[in-house]
Amino acid sequence: MDPSAADLFRSLTVLSIEQAMALPFLTLRLAEEGMHVIRVEQPPRGDPNRWVGREVLRTPGGGNSAEPGMNAYYLPNNLGKQSITLNLAHPQGQELLQRLVRELPVDIFATNLRPRSYRKLGIDYERLRELRPELIWVGITGFGPQHDEAAYDPILQARCGFMELTGEADGDPMVFGLPMVDLGAAEHAYGQVMRALYTRAATGRGGRVDISMFHSALSWMVLPIMLTHSFGETVTRRGNTHPFFAPVSVFPTQDGYVYLAVGNDRQWEALTRLPGFAPLAQEAYRHNAGRIADVVQLNQQMVVITRHIPTERLIAHCSAAGIPISKVNSLPEVCRDPLLAGRLIRARDPRTGVQIHIPPPPVISEYLRQRHLTLDFPPRLGEHNEALYGLLGYDVAALHAEGVI
Repeated sequence: MDPSAADLFRSLTVLSIEQAMALPFLTLRLAEEGMHVIRVEQPPRGDPNRWVGREVLRTPGGGNSAEPGMNAYYLPNNLGKQSITLNLAHPQGQELLQRLVRELPVDIFATNLRPRSYRKLGIDYERLRELRPELIWVGITGFGPQHDEAAYDPILQARCGFMELTGEADGDPMVFGLPMVDLGAAEHAYGQVMRALYTRAATGRGGRVDISMFHSALSWMVLPIMLTHSFGETVTRRGNTHPFFAPVSVFPTQDGYVYLAVGNDRQWEALTRLPGFAPLAQEAYRHNAGRIADVVQLNQQMVVITRHIPTERLIAHCSAAGIPISKVNSLPEVCRDPLLAGRLIRARDPRTGVQIHIPPPPVISEYLRQRHLTLDFPPRLGEHNEALYGLLGYDVAALHAEGVI
């Protein structure tokens, strides 16, 4: 019988020197496929994200003291992984890393450290490829391996134009509500890792994957870049409206907000037939071009109508007429959405009993299905030192004493 995809991925080992958001989100995706993901952290504090957000775990053994280094911000991107500590500034630390790569053996090595540190820490592609030619080496950087600038998601949102496109037309540029550059780079890296695995399966050769967060973000800017660079058009933020279709925006209701999107003239005609919308059935608005030309006045007229209609009634009328619409949900309401129910990934901490939930990837892997949508709880710092270094025959206590781990 042919092995399943879950079995194939379960045989792969990922060694990742990771911190912050972009790379941990990539390795979360790989863990969700069933890969054995080991995060390598610098002692004594590890990933700085461990210390960000609310302290949500209580120290095992009773009492009300919080457990340090397992803060809320760190948890969601690190389900299903193991953690070891390793001081790569120590000469023996680099030797230990090389043994891990060779003897575990490691299929995918990943890092989001700045490029200037690659050779100094002994993690550059050339050196690790000599140890294991079939290795897939992954580096996520802000601007590519030739550039060593520090990069945080909002900085990249500003540089690549996201902030110029986000916010009210007469207001300040705004950062997006999620770290989309981090998350997008991780998803792009996921695709390239899968491509590299296919290439390795076909040729037996490993390879190098470099992901620039800046170029990852730019790759989504196809329409704004084309309009600006090719045709000299001014493209900037427009609040909640759409540059090409109207009415498309957030509108207040009697008890909340909806986002309503009229995407063609047929939908517009259907809207004007709904109770209360008849005054909008004007010849000037019959076609989308006329509505776009007068979008400010049109949206003001829409507000006068929608603010007197209960949300659920407006949604029911629009949905029956084939007009796309949604309530602007709060996050608790998102969690209660029936399309999310039964799809949340769960992880329970065996020490404290705390259970956390995260949304699944868009396509649930065979591995997750086999595990009934459960993953191991995010690891404590160095939680797997004994198991993994012991496997290689090391005295873990001695490594600690010497400052290697």
